[in-house]
Amino acid sequence: MTPQLDYATIRQIFDRFHAADPEPQGELEHVNAYTLVVAVALSAQATDKGVNKATRGLFAVADTPEKMLALGLEGVTEHIRTIGLFRNKARNVIRLSQILVDQYGGQVPNSRAALQSLPGVGRKTANVVLNMWWGYPAQAVDTHVFRVGNRTGIAPGRDVDAVERRIEDHIPVDYQNHAHHWLILHGRYTCVARKPKCAECLIVDLCGFADKTV
Repeated sequence: MTPQLDYATIRQIFDRFHAADPEPQGELEHVNAYTLVVAVALSAQATDKGVNKATRGLFAVADTPEKMLALGLEGVTEHIRTIGLFRNKARNVIRLSQILVDQYGGQVPNSRAALQSLPGVGRKTANVVLNMWWGYPAQAVDTHVFRVGNRTGIAPGRDVDAVERRIEDHIPVDYQNHAHHWLILHGRYTCVARKPKCAECLIVDLCGFADKTV
């Protein structure tokens, strides 16, 4: 684990991220809060690209909880068959849709606790929805964020909760809204798991990683 970077260095890092991509966007396709919840829940142990391929057809016919319930378990299963753990995920989609209809009038709640009460929705999914749909500075820590946070020293921590707290505590508040998107994209395309592309990295001189591949 790389030691925690100081505030001035972290600000420089996010100044560069902002300069390179002022408005980073999540890569999961969605049309409303409901389809965002479903897409993020489906993305567990799957790639965004794979989820998008499956949900284009699904969301074309079911973009509300009511339409998803009308499609039914078999219909949902058929649409997402190419995604890992598709049978369990299809059941969760139907169950969360029923809860949204029964308890929330078909609307997606905007509290973390309420979101996390939905089947297949954990803290990471809830934070993605709070951030991407309502603009709340919630930090979703996936494998990319966890790796980049620890490898660079931006937000080192032994588990995802610790990394989330470090991001909240150490990244400047004016960069909190987009922080996890910058970190995800950096981990997905530059600071990759096996052979980080340090020679192409815009923060290579600021990163605390000792084993740079330069």
